[in-house]
Amino acid sequence: MSVSLILACLWAVVANVAALIPSRDNLWRRAYWLIGAGIPILGLVTYAHGPWAGLLVMLGGMSMLRWPVVYLGRWLRRRVR
Repeated sequence: MSVSLILACLWAVVANVAALIPSRDNLWRRAYWLIGAGIPILGLVTYAHGPWAGLLVMLGGMSMLRWPVVYLGRWLRRRVR
């Protein structure tokens, strides 16, 4: 397994452990850190293994961090209207 896929798996483990720890801000601070760390990892996976592997890693990350994606979609929908 390549370094980029190992980093993506480690990111997924850290995201799941971070979700288990209670917080006052509903995990948003951790979500920002995970997004900031996940974007370079996503780029590395896409560069090393191609767009299909990058798409799979992106979908996996979006399934774990679904609320930021939902709020982004709502914000974009308001901007279009």
